[in-house]
Amino acid sequence: MEIVSLSNLCRWLGVQAEALGVEIYAGFPAAELLIEGGVVRGVASGDFGVARDGHHKNNYAPGVELRCKYTLFAEGARGSLSKQLLKHFALDAGREVQKFGLGFKELWEIEPGQHRHGMVLHTLGWPLDNATGGGSFLYHWGKRYCAIGFVLHLDYQNPFMSPFEEFQRLKRHPLISPFLEGGRRIGFGARVVTEGGLQSVPQLSFPGGALIGCAAGFMNVPRIKGTHNAMESGMLAAEAVMAALGEGREGDRLEAYEAAYRNGAIYKDLRKVRNVKPLWSRFGTLPGVALGGLDMWTNSLFGRSFFGTLGHGKTDSAMLKHAAESFPILYPKPDGELTFDRLSGVYLSGTNHNEDQPLHLRLTDPSLPLRVNLPEYSEPAQRYCPAGVYEIVGQGEDVHLQINATNCVHCKACDIKDPSQNITWVTPEGGGGPHYANM
Repeated sequence: MEIVSLSNLCRWLGVQAEALGVEIYAGFPAAELLIEGGVVRGVASGDFGVARDGHHKNNYAPGVELRCKYTLFAEGARGSLSKQLLKHFALDAGREVQKFGLGFKELWEIEPGQHRHGMVLHTLGWPLDNATGGGSFLYHWGKRYCAIGFVLHLDYQNPFMSPFEEFQRLKRHPLISPFLEGGRRIGFGARVVTEGGLQSVPQLSFPGGALIGCAAGFMNVPRIKGTHNAMESGMLAAEAVMAALGEGREGDRLEAYEAAYRNGAIYKDLRKVRNVKPLWSRFGTLPGVALGGLDMWTNSLFGRSFFGTLGHGKTDSAMLKHAAESFPILYPKPDGELTFDRLSGVYLSGTNHNEDQPLHLRLTDPSLPLRVNLPEYSEPAQRYCPAGVYEIVGQGEDVHLQINATNCVHCKACDIKDPSQNITWVTPEGGGGPHYANM
C-alpha cells in the first residue's frame, strides 16, 4: 500500500486536466451565483483590489462572469455558494439536517527509527469524554513523513471545549507520542467535514447544475473517508453533462446524475453506514459505536437495519448548553515540542490575506456576540475557531468581539457552530487563505 499527499495528488490531476484542454483559474474564487429565470447560468469571481472601507484601490479589478450550460459545485463541506443553492432551490427539503465534524491535520517529519512506511493507525474516543464524538488517524508515508489528524464532531455540548486543544492533548497519548518525539512539525491545516450521511444528502441537481463531492455530503463517517465518493460523484455528473450536451440540452436538471447516484456505489456505500452517526450521537462513543458496528454488520449481510433509518435531530449549532450548565476545561500549556499554540499552526498553514480588504467573516447582527453569545455561552467562537480569529478584548464598556480575519484558515467551523447562527463565511479576495504543501 502506498500513501500519498492529497494536495499533491490534486496538483498532479490539475496538470493532467490542463493537458486535456481544461482551463483552471487558480486564485479566483467563485464568489457569486448567476441565476437568471430560475436557472443557474454560471458564477462570477470576486472583485480584486477593494479596500476594507469599500473604496477601490489602484489595483482594482472587477470580478469576471463565467457562464456555463451546466455548473458543477465542488466547494467541499459548507461551501458558500452551495449553502445559497440549498436555500434558493430548497434542495434540503425533506432531508435530515446536515451534521459536521471539525478536522485537523499536522504533517511531521519524524526520526527515521520511528518511521513505519505505510503504517495506518485509527483511534476513537480519547481524549474526549464518552458523550463527545471524535477520532484520529496516523499515516506514515514518504521517507520520513507522518500525517496525524483528528476529527471532533461539532455536535459537542460544552461551550468551553476547544477542538484545537483536544487535538493537542491527543498527541500526548503513549500510543502516539513516541512516533512524534524528536520530530519536527512542518504543516498544519483545519477543515470541516460532512457527517450527516445518507439521510442528509440533499437533492443533487437543480436547473443548470448539480452538487458533487462533499458539497453534497458524501463522506463515509466510520471510515473517515470521502475522497472516493467525491471523485465518483464528479465522474457521474460529468457523464450526465456530456449526455445532456450531446442531446443539445442546457440549463435543465441533470436527472441522470441523480439516478446514477441512487443506483450506484456512492448510495450503497452510504446506506450501509447511515445509522452510525445518529447512534454515536445518541448513545455516546462506547455503546453508540458498538451499536453502529452491529448495524453495519446487519446492513452488509442482510441489506437491512434493525433501526431503519435514524434521524439526526438538532443542528450542531443548537447542541451547545449554556455556560452556566457547563464546566470550564483547563488545557495544559503547549510545550513547543509535541504540542503547540494556534497561531503557530496558522503560520505553518501558509495562510495569507491582504489586511486591507472587506471582512470575509460577516456578522448578521454585530450586537449578538456581546448581547447573547458572551453572557449565555461565554462566546464559544473564542475556542471552536482553530486559528484564533475571534477574541473578546477590552474591559467594562470597551469590551468587544475582535475578528482577526487574516488568521482564517477557511475551516468554516464558525459558519456552522455559532449558537446564534450569526456568522457567514464568504470568499475573501482571490489568493487569500491557506497554501498547503504535502498535506
